[in-house]
Amino acid sequence: MRNDSRLTLDAAAKALDMSRSSLHRTEKGETRVSVHLVKSMMDLYDVYDPELIEQVRRARENGWWTMYGIGDQGYIDVETEACAVHDMSLLLIPGLLQTEDYMRAVFEAHSVGQSRSLIENDVRVRKIRQRRLYDADDPLRLVALLDESALRKMVGGESVMREQLAHLHEAARLPNVEIKVLADGQGAHFGMMGSFTLLEFSEAEELPVLYIEHRFGAIHIEEGPQLDEARLTFEHLAAQAVRIEEFE
Repeated sequence: MRNDSRLTLDAAAKALDMSRSSLHRTEKGETRVSVHLVKSMMDLYDVYDPELIEQVRRARENGWWTMYGIGDQGYIDVETEACAVHDMSLLLIPGLLQTEDYMRAVFEAHSVGQSRSLIENDVRVRKIRQRRLYDADDPLRLVALLDESALRKMVGGESVMREQLAHLHEAARLPNVEIKVLADGQGAHFGMMGSFTLLEFSEAEELPVLYIEHRFGAIHIEEGPQLDEARLTFEHLAAQAVRIEEFE
């Protein structure tokens, strides 16, 4: 619709009182939109499509992840809306940076007794999430801090880890991705208390979300002193870590 109206992304975003990145993600289908927003866009672009409005109503009920058996109010729902992810990982490579064989080995280890089809379903979902790192127009910003133990653990065997390490170095060349390592030689550090993820959003009124996953579930924290503590902890660890390109 926007292209037909000959409006640039910047001009349309300004007219709709949205950030450029938010409108871009809306056009790419990466965020759920309200019927009100779609009607505002139609007014701006001087078009009317009742079928599209009905599609939006139906889409509001389900995100893309529900097609894979994943409900709302989970991590993917939040990550899809985020513009930046800060991930501190102790024992595993973060999901956004995992190769297919690595993630499959992780799912197999964590899902004893789960069917092959369910494991492959989880793999497909994770690969879809990774696409945002490679979006040419509005890529997801990722800062990943890895404890050295995550690089040493032989998940899936030597060949899988060899491919995974090569992939990390390749991903680190992306302008929107920074990967740093906390070396064993540094001894004890703040991150040893556990892995966590901080998600940030492009809209100024949206506060960051702290996500902590554990074996039996996960915790979302959207307000309180824990957010500031997590942010300071991440900054402290990042200052101690070395870029993976410099890690030996």
